[in-house]
Order: sequence, then C-alpha cells, then structure tokens
Amino acid sequence: MHISFLIHNAYGIGGTIRTTFNLAHALSAHHDVEIVSVLRHRDTPVLGLGPGVRLRHLVDLREDSPTYDGNDPEFARAAKVFPAAEGRFGQYSELTDRRIARHLRHVEADLVVGTRPGLNVHIARQTRRGVVRVGQEHLTLDSHSRALRLALRGVYPRLDALTTVTEADAAAYRRLRLPGVRVEAVPNSVPAPGLAPADATGKWVVAAGRLARVKRYDLLIRAFAEVVAARPDWRLRIYGGGSEKAALRALIDELGLYNHVFLMGPANPLESEWAKGSIAAVSSSLESFGMTIVEAMRCGLPVVATDCPHGPGEIIDDGVDGRLVPVDDPGALAGALLSLINDDAGRRRMGRAALTAAARFDPARIAARYEALFGQLLEEKRANRLRGALHRTRGALLSGAYVTKDAASAALRGVRTV
Repeated sequence: MHISFLIHNAYGIGGTIRTTFNLAHALSAHHDVEIVSVLRHRDTPVLGLGPGVRLRHLVDLREDSPTYDGNDPEFARAAKVFPAAEGRFGQYSELTDRRIARHLRHVEADLVVGTRPGLNVHIARQTRRGVVRVGQEHLTLDSHSRALRLALRGVYPRLDALTTVTEADAAAYRRLRLPGVRVEAVPNSVPAPGLAPADATGKWVVAAGRLARVKRYDLLIRAFAEVVAARPDWRLRIYGGGSEKAALRALIDELGLYNHVFLMGPANPLESEWAKGSIAAVSSSLESFGMTIVEAMRCGLPVVATDCPHGPGEIIDDGVDGRLVPVDDPGALAGALLSLINDDAGRRRMGRAALTAAARFDPARIAARYEALFGQLLEEKRANRLRGALHRTRGALLSGAYVTKDAASAALRGVRTV
C-alpha cells in the first residue's frame, strides 16, 4: 500500500506528531509511506522520524529560506475550506487552501490519512476519486465546539473511515450518525524505551504534559501537600511548559512545597525521566487518550490517574497496573499515591504489571490494526468500483448499446478503459 499522512506541522512537538511518526515508521516496514506537513517552520523535525518515511511540506514559513511563503498575498487572507471553528484556523489561509487542494487532487497514494478535524475536512472535500479517505481524531468529539461538530457532521460522510483513540469517543461519533463512514477505535502507539525500566526505589512521583488548566496540576500539587505531610522523604517532578507555570509556581510557594515539588520544564525524550521515578501521576479533568500514561507504563511505572473522560479508564486496570481516582478530588489522589508509596512490594508488582500491559500499545501492534483496517477499506473500494462497472456494462447491454469484448472484460476487472 501507498499511504500518505497529512499533518498540521511535522516540525513541531506534540502528541499527534509523535504518534503519527510512530505509526508511519512502523507501517514503512511493509508499505510505501509519506508524511505531508502543511506547514514548515524549521529545517529539521524536533522528533526523530527514522528511515523509510518520506517527509515533505506544502507551505514554507522559514524566513531565511529561498522558498519562504510568508510574503505571498494569499497567506494574509483567511482560509475558506479549513473550518473557522477549528482551533488552528488562525494558522490557515487561502494559500494553505490552495496548496492542500493541489496536493489532494494529484496525490499518488492508495490511502490519505488526515490527523486533525480541519485537515479531515480538506481530505473529505478535495481528495481525488479512487483514493481511500481516512480521518483521525486525536482529541474528542465532545471537546469540539457546537459549530465545529455541525461542520464535521456535514462533511465527514464523504470519508471512508474515521478512527478515534478511545472506544468512548468512537461511540460518540457513531451517535453523530455518519452514513457510510466506518468508525473504529485504534489507540495511539508508544515504542518501547531504549533503557532499563524503573526499579521502584527512587522516591519520586513524576508527571508530564502541558502546563494547562485541563491538566489540573494545581490539584496534583495540593494532593502532594498531603503526601508530604505523611511522607516528607518523597518528591514530585512535573515536566512540561505552558501558560500555567507562574500560577503553579505561586501555589508551590504558598504551600511551602519548594523543596518537594519541582517544575522541570520541557524534556525530550522523557523516557530517562520516567525511569528515575517510581510512580507516575495524571490529574487531568479531560484526556483524549493519555500518551503520558502509556509512556510511563512502558518504563515500568504504575500510574495514579483521575478517571476522567476518555482515556485513563481504557488504559489503566485499576488496582492491577495503576489506580483510578475521582476527578477533582485531591484527597483521593493523595490517598492513592500514599497507598503505593507505603507499599514497596505492591508498587513493584504494579510496575511489572504496567510494563506487561503497555506492550499492547507497541507501534508494531497498532500498525497491524491499521494495516488490517486499510486493507479492508481498499478491498471495499475495489468492490464498489467493480459493482459500478458491472452496473454500467449491464445497463449498456440492456439498452442495446455496442460493448466491445475488451471493455466488458475491463469492467469485470473493475478497470476503466478510455
């Protein structure tokens, strides 16, 4: 198969980029795979792509590049195809509309895969006939505005399939009623780390992600104040950057936790930081999937997480490889952390269980699921073309039109002749 991914900006850093790179690399072992980045703002990707996957871009935003597109008059005019209700709308323009449309009209691929709602709209509306159109949802339907949900409901029926990262979100999209669209849940993939798993001896709780309100690090810090009161020998590291940094720093100072809670800033890769810890913590009010949960589990850490929509409950087996606690309950979060802190044997047992359970998210296993789905979609597309060709040939015969032997044979093969 020739598979083409369309992504917002492959040269940045984020969960969608990481999981797209993981999937593309795994699929490239047996298929022809490319990633087409709408935007490019630096010379090389931050994340390693590995050999076997081609990467190219449509709009060049490098100011020192001879192909810089920022001065194009179309770049200053708002997009008309990319939906205005999509979160990235401000970065799209008439220029991106035109470049994406040209790419999709001429793409030489069996399947085109979009990686965010706005790009899925482009794929649904503009991909040439005969190519399988697949949209991916890396967030959740519930997280989109009403305006965006209405836009997707009107356009998504032109897709052949839509994949979500959780079963809960797949159910939400099925309730949206997209006739003719196959909706499947396929989780994100996380490769095995290239280092030994955590040994559960370090007295560190580790958290990682954007310093944004939805991650509720304020809740985690308040919970950790209760942990410190009982076990002052344990500490918390939070990795990531974002708009909430100043507020979180003020909260740490207010609670007198400056010797126990540390804002570490972004780290890439994170594997070595997970492995220094003994427990991972997730305090979010919403997770579309929970990449950091799987990353921590793949490093042998049990995860204490809020049972928020949609991902944690589909990843963690409560009491076996981690703990699930109610959302917005610092006491419950502190209690679950202390239960593992105070049980060395149980912490090690859960860490081993997490390591085993997380293997189901290995890129090779997730790629195999996509490979099966893509193969089925291609067969359905070919079968539909064959049925159409047979219908046209039968109609021509019934109308008394002259049909050559070669044309009839081609119709039976599902091949159009000129």
